[in-house]
Amino acid sequence: MRRAALALTLTLLGAALGQPLPAPAWGDSVYPQLGQAGLDVTHYDVTLRVARPGTRTLQGEVTLTVRAVKALPLLSLDYLGAAVTGVTWDGGAVPHERTPEKLLVRRPLAAGQTARVTVRFDGVTGEVPDPSLPGALGWQAVPGPGGGVNFAYSEPDGTRAFLPVNDHPADPATFTLRVTVPPGVTAAASGVQTGVQPVVGGRTFTFEQRQPIPPYALALHLGSLERVDQSAVVSGGKQVALRDYFPPGIPPAVRAPYARTGEILRVLGEWFGPYPFETYGSVVVTPPLPALETATLSTMPVTSSSVRVIVHEAAHQWFGNSVVLGDWADTWLNEGFATYAELVWAQSQGEDGQAMVQGWYARLQARGTRPLVARAADDLFDGSAYARGALALHAVRVTVGDAAFKSFLHIYVRQQAGQPTRTADLLRLVRAQLGQPAEAVLRRWIESPALPPLPGLQTP
Repeated sequence: MRRAALALTLTLLGAALGQPLPAPAWGDSVYPQLGQAGLDVTHYDVTLRVARPGTRTLQGEVTLTVRAVKALPLLSLDYLGAAVTGVTWDGGAVPHERTPEKLLVRRPLAAGQTARVTVRFDGVTGEVPDPSLPGALGWQAVPGPGGGVNFAYSEPDGTRAFLPVNDHPADPATFTLRVTVPPGVTAAASGVQTGVQPVVGGRTFTFEQRQPIPPYALALHLGSLERVDQSAVVSGGKQVALRDYFPPGIPPAVRAPYARTGEILRVLGEWFGPYPFETYGSVVVTPPLPALETATLSTMPVTSSSVRVIVHEAAHQWFGNSVVLGDWADTWLNEGFATYAELVWAQSQGEDGQAMVQGWYARLQARGTRPLVARAADDLFDGSAYARGALALHAVRVTVGDAAFKSFLHIYVRQQAGQPTRTADLLRLVRAQLGQPAEAVLRRWIESPALPPLPGLQTP
């Protein structure tokens, strides 16, 4: 909400000064300034050059393939990054303007029209403040005596700090990334690595993310990284290539849990259906940040290197990166399902799932709870989004039985893949597939101000 107030203040100030106003934003309930309503970015072709890893200096260009879902008076991109050195529209130079949070190109688009817009930039990247973190969202820079490190850390809206994007999860897109780095530096990113080309002064790494992902989920890491490939695994009937990346000095005990990634994907595939991407793995980072489910390559701090966290972030590849949010108010659709995956994994290992469920319930009783649809930014990643979201799903499972619940999860993932999804969509699908009693149970868990009783659970 703090960012919404800032955006409104800046808009009113611009109007008072006679400055041009941005196009209407996406209209998100929590971050109303993000995105452009009616804009569909289908692909980002990103070329970056990093001369000094460990700094926030970034040079490059992004070509966006855009389509107007409805008639648009102009193109409005979320961008807080380095200085823009030029913009072209289908190959021809066009003027551009910048507001505190947007890059504007005053070229109209008719409904259904497509265009290729290239933005070139050079300089110091921006930042998106987040009081819950030790730093800010965006392009992280970690200097070091043996060479610095950079990586993207963007949920919910930090990609705009370094790339011009339609920075809302409801507009997922494919990505091509070409990253040129100095000798001795390795690049790791979302998607499949399709090439490493020697160039003057370093190497260029190329990656193709062929399935659409939300902008915040883009993974990109630069540094002295060791790539470790694992044997491919079959998850939900689909073969998946596995690779992890580790910085120097990571002890064997920290590396060990990542060797179980294939087993984790097999179990999750049984419950959620085929893994939605071509490859998966993790990259370990040293800053003390929360783990983050960046697409096909989760960002894992040293302190979070446990099997349970690996399970959680892997589950987000289905819930968040494939089934995307239609509004940030529905973050529980990401976190509740990923938390429930921890229970699914624990039960597959013979652990006491009932004890885990009782633990979630007891923590919510002790700390308080809220209805699941978030009202403010502070709600997005609280205990209710995780534990109450998982308990809501468990209540449905207890109501309909394991077989029907597992079948429903497959249907939900298959039908909603790539689709902006809201809580109402889940409720409609539960009613259609599992019946009105199951929908009523889920609705109570979503909407009740108090913590509902859990069917089949002896609550304290």
